[in-house]
Amino acid sequence: MLSAATALGASALVSGSARAAPAGAPPGAVLYEVPDDPTKEQGRPLLADGGYGTRSQFESEVRSKAGNPTDLTSWTFTPLAAQIGNLTPSGLHFERHHGGIPTIDPARHQLILHGLVDTAKRFTMADLKSLPSVTRKHFIECSGNTLTEWAKPTAKTVQVTHGLLSTSEWTGVLFSTLAREVGLKDGAQWVLGEGADASVMTRSVPLEKMLSDGMIVYGQNGEAIRPEQGYPLRLLLPGYEGNTHIKWLRRLQVSDRPFMTREETSKYTDLMPDGRAKLFTLQMAAKSVVTFPSADMMLPKPGLYEIRGIAWSGHGRVQSVEVSVDGGRSWRFARIENPPEPMCTVRFSLPWAWDGQPATLQSRCTDETGATQPTRDELVKLRGLNSVYHYNAIQSWAVAADGGVSNVHA
Repeated sequence: MLSAATALGASALVSGSARAAPAGAPPGAVLYEVPDDPTKEQGRPLLADGGYGTRSQFESEVRSKAGNPTDLTSWTFTPLAAQIGNLTPSGLHFERHHGGIPTIDPARHQLILHGLVDTAKRFTMADLKSLPSVTRKHFIECSGNTLTEWAKPTAKTVQVTHGLLSTSEWTGVLFSTLAREVGLKDGAQWVLGEGADASVMTRSVPLEKMLSDGMIVYGQNGEAIRPEQGYPLRLLLPGYEGNTHIKWLRRLQVSDRPFMTREETSKYTDLMPDGRAKLFTLQMAAKSVVTFPSADMMLPKPGLYEIRGIAWSGHGRVQSVEVSVDGGRSWRFARIENPPEPMCTVRFSLPWAWDGQPATLQSRCTDETGATQPTRDELVKLRGLNSVYHYNAIQSWAVAADGGVSNVHA
């Protein structure tokens, strides 16, 4: 960690000096005085060794933490309302851990591929990086995203209601490439992914999915994936629930049947109204959310605003997004701001002239399969209230006459 004087260089006391960190600044941040006129003073020099770039001292968005800060089984939420563009910065990607974040030396890490294969193999990181790679943009969403909304609207911000969602550009090797390396035996139908964390996370994945677009990734947004995202290696399954994207990946076992692990029997199943549980509901459904204005915000006065939000689907591309300002009585098509890609979020926007009267903002996504995001009543009628996972109902934000925005069920 550089001291303020070192970071400022020899002319620090002339061109600006370090100051106390304001509330909300990143821990250990090096901060600088703001000159009255930056054109009248020399700026600070580059770090001596080039260093690792940092964001401005005036940018302080962070992931919010759930539960006890020392709990190794916990999660953080991406600040969706503050995100600029469609990609989530790696340092703001949501986290979900079941046994803490392991420290793994990539030089010692190996991936074993075995089971119903012709020749079992061990792949080092060097081996994997020597194979043909692909780079693709995909979201990852925890299947517990928005679980707060099943019963009543308790979460106060869009970061907490929908923040277990992030989009990155991922780089790695297609599983189909590794499959050609080892050969698959007749009868192969499922693949078990296993992580090298303390929970030894394991999930069964259909072989068909693995061969279609499954990736073994080591890169995220132009650099190595972060430790909290599975460094040095993770499984990436576009459109599938986040728990299947095994982090710290160390083993893939090919089988003729699912392994019925802890995470796909006692956890990550959908309990239906009659008490039966649906297994392997792996794909994330069409979903969207308005991020501005959203809960805990305040509109200062009536006038023209731009409603903004994010939409996605685990079944393919987003086809369209509609926005309502009257609780779903009428809808308008929003503008999609980036080219829709398979299993990737899109940004949407719609101009809105707020007249100062109470309003209820909603959005609904339709994907390329024709599936449209349901209302909460429609989802509850189908699924009941015993579920925890895969909540994709339309989200409602109530705008009061004073401009305050709150989370409601409408």
